[in-house]
Amino acid sequence: MKFQDALQDLLLRPAGMANSYFLQPLPGELVRRAATGHDANGNELPGGWRVVPELAAGGLWTSAMDLARLSLELERAYRGESGALLTRATAQAMMTQQNGGPYGLGAAVAGNGASRVLMKRGQNIGYQSYMLLFPETGQGIVVLTGSDNGTTLATALIRRAAAAYQWPLLGPLLD
Repeated sequence: MKFQDALQDLLLRPAGMANSYFLQPLPGELVRRAATGHDANGNELPGGWRVVPELAAGGLWTSAMDLARLSLELERAYRGESGALLTRATAQAMMTQQNGGPYGLGAAVAGNGASRVLMKRGQNIGYQSYMLLFPETGQGIVVLTGSDNGTTLATALIRRAAAAYQWPLLGPLLD
């Protein structure tokens, strides 16, 4: 089975991620919906975006709403709710630092209890994104940008949300 088909069947469709695809290059009907990437000087990328051969590492086309749906699925699994896509043990391992480092399985993890936070930065030429989830409280944020400078905006939005929603103190935002 092709990687993109497996992900569609095992994750994207079951999680309700109807606007997410692992496809390179994008077919014509999706090209019209794709956000154009921009370099650090604000110039559009030639052709609008870069086609990447490494689908698993950088080939996901998605929306902020779909990533929020994924966050909710991770939270449901972390709490052990029935019908979640992952087992509770797997979700908790994802959100537990491994081997003494700052990373769980697939993302950075910091804090404990209600302060536990899962942090994942996405970086591709022309795009920067950030997803943050507090699995104990169900709070989080997803920021997607179409710029190599997007981390500055994402960090500012995350810090503003943290203050507005009185999230636990966030240290450095890790990859």
